[in-house]
Amino acid sequence: MKFKKLFDKKIEVTNIGLNVFKEDLEKQGQKVINVEWNPPAGIDKNVLETLENHKDKIEIANKKVLEIILNGKPFLVGLDIARNVIPGMKENLLLHSGPPLTWERMSGPMKGAMIGAMIYEGKAKNYDEAEKIGASGQFEFSPCHEHNTVGPMAGVVSASMPVFVLKNEEYGNFAYCTLNEGLGKVLRYGAFDTETIKKLKWMEKELYPTLKNAVEFLGKIDLKNLIAQALHMGDELHNRNRAGTSLFYRTIAPAIVQTCKKPEVTAKVLNFINGNDHFFLNLSMPAAKVTLDAARNIENSSVVVAMTRNGTDFGLQLSGTKNSWFVDLAPVPDALYFPGFTKDDANPDIGDSSITETVGLGGFAIAASPAIVQFVGGSASDAVNYTMTMYEITFAENNIYQIPYLNFRGTPTGIDVRKVVEKGILPFIDTGVAHKNPGIGQVGAGVLSAPMKPFIKAAIGLSEQLNK
Repeated sequence: MKFKKLFDKKIEVTNIGLNVFKEDLEKQGQKVINVEWNPPAGIDKNVLETLENHKDKIEIANKKVLEIILNGKPFLVGLDIARNVIPGMKENLLLHSGPPLTWERMSGPMKGAMIGAMIYEGKAKNYDEAEKIGASGQFEFSPCHEHNTVGPMAGVVSASMPVFVLKNEEYGNFAYCTLNEGLGKVLRYGAFDTETIKKLKWMEKELYPTLKNAVEFLGKIDLKNLIAQALHMGDELHNRNRAGTSLFYRTIAPAIVQTCKKPEVTAKVLNFINGNDHFFLNLSMPAAKVTLDAARNIENSSVVVAMTRNGTDFGLQLSGTKNSWFVDLAPVPDALYFPGFTKDDANPDIGDSSITETVGLGGFAIAASPAIVQFVGGSASDAVNYTMTMYEITFAENNIYQIPYLNFRGTPTGIDVRKVVEKGILPFIDTGVAHKNPGIGQVGAGVLSAPMKPFIKAAIGLSEQLNK
């Protein structure tokens, strides 16, 4: 019989679906061709049919969105104090990362950062006093994203804090971000001790005016150009910003030397930037924000313009659904933890920094930065696979942000919610991990996939709007 001949030939295996089958066969020495495939997300077929029926108008809208994103020109044009420039900023308002959040639902690191901001602003003297004020309703809390702003981790911004001012010179819109504090016990990870507040005050009194004068001296700094160079030098501009910080340092240092009249301040500022590899994160994030904000409110578009987390929830916004939030609980990252900490210590994912992935950087460009994957326990081939998978759920490739290892292919750009729910492939994010309790700080770094439910909700929201 013919089937007997099967055992006389070398068996070739193609695996579709669960990787565990591929791995078991490889352990036995069998060569396997693996097909990356996921079933569609659990979503009503009527939603998918609506999106398919309106495919032509969605495609037209998405092309317009991508044109705006690719043509964006993010420039650093100055620094200022938050109350002077951030839309809607006032003395009793505290901005935070992620979608909207109430005091009662704030995680440990978010609440710790809020308390630190109240102490920094002189509204409270200690933790207990600040906690009572936070619960009393004296302060309003609002997402950074709703005020043209982004912030890493807790992302807390108060009225007196200095901020970078970015302008999209192609479309005229602005975005803002605080200055990066460095590592250790810092406000963005929920610290509020004396040293944290002392550093913030130094940043306000010395770092801010020094940088402000230097940027005014230069006129403006082309951040898109620096980001493109940094990708060629091993950064992905989310968890690794060493090249970006170095390029910014080379740009700003001569201007600081020429404009700062106090040698001791010049030295301290330059040493602070040089010793903080994450300094550029607070520029790559608003560069992504100011680029994507110009592409908001394009009717019928299925492209994501914000992905963000507040330590409790994960939320996203689509260009085509105005400013609606689609939200579900934030996951806990898979991570390598610092000595003495485990996943039990980790807070759910937090921060606006996933705006970098939304524009095609971070986890979407991780093939340009294999050192990051090694840091969180992976390999260079993992980095390439992560990026290649992200091409499956995006609408285009970037024309400026390119990955050398992929023959300078543009990074995957324009997350299409239709592709996410139809293919069951989720956006890949690399991230830092905060301790779940306030005041402790960072406990590790890792990777995760965005949760599916917000994308399902977004697809439903878009389909309902199309049906109207």
